[in-house]
This record gives sequence, C-alpha cells and structure tokens, in this order.
Amino acid sequence: MPKKSEETVNIFDLLSEEEAQKEKNEQKPKSVRDELLGPMKVKDLFKEGSIKINNRTCRGVECNLCVKACPTNALYWKAGEIGIIEDLCIHCAACVLNCMVDDCIEVTRKREDGKTEIFSNPKDVLTLHCNVGSKKRNKRLESLFPKIEDYFDRYGK
Repeated sequence: MPKKSEETVNIFDLLSEEEAQKEKNEQKPKSVRDELLGPMKVKDLFKEGSIKINNRTCRGVECNLCVKACPTNALYWKAGEIGIIEDLCIHCAACVLNCMVDDCIEVTRKREDGKTEIFSNPKDVLTLHCNVGSKKRNKRLESLFPKIEDYFDRYGK
C-alpha cells in the first residue's frame, strides 16, 4: 500500500463535505412560529411581542369576542379562562379592539424601528392605526407631489 503524502487528497471526501455544506445552507431550520403561520398566509409584522389576559376582569365564555376576532386562533377557551398559544399570536391587537372590557387584554409589540407599542383598550389601537394611516398618506402625497405648489396647481387652492 502506498504511503499517503500530504499532497494527496481524497476527492470523494471533498465531494461529500461540499454536498453536506450545501445541504446545511439550504436547510435553514424553520421556527415553530414560521411553521404554524406559513400555511395560514398571515403576515407576521411583529417578531417580538407578548399578550396578557387579566382573568379577574375577563368575561370569558359570556362574550368570547376576542376568540372570535383572532385571525390566527391564538386565543381559545379552556376550563374557566381564555388560553393563549404564544407562537400563533401575531400581535395584531384585534382581540383588544373587540374586547368589551377595557384593560383586560394587553398586547405589547416591538416595531422594526425599535419602538414598543402597548395596547390595552380599543382607543389605544384606533389612535395608533389612525396615526400610521395618516403617515402613509402623507408619504404617498409627498412622493406624488414633491412641492406643495404642484398639488395646488393640480387641485386648486
């Protein structure tokens, strides 16, 4: 048997290592959250957040509005209280908007820019949505009409 020198290389080992590296790069493990939300075709805009329900003030089975409002079925009725599946919650605040008791459900979420938002009653949710909507409208107007005079020329004063 010939002596192995440092110059000889087993090409089969190289191929198998290269293929293993390709497979490793291609197979990025999905998080549980991605696996659960993927088939639902729901946008997950807020990666970080939390939801808390105050069981002392919750009417639970009497109204069940938060459970019906949740687009991902993250809320469910369990023995005597509302249960939460954290991995399914997208922190959209639909449950807060539909809850008939103020400060019963608290949704905390973090935006991409680092800003943290906390909602515990419908007024908070609606105020934020109005502010975000007006900012988007203003940006769109600015992109269409860089100068205010352009807007007035087209639509009058």
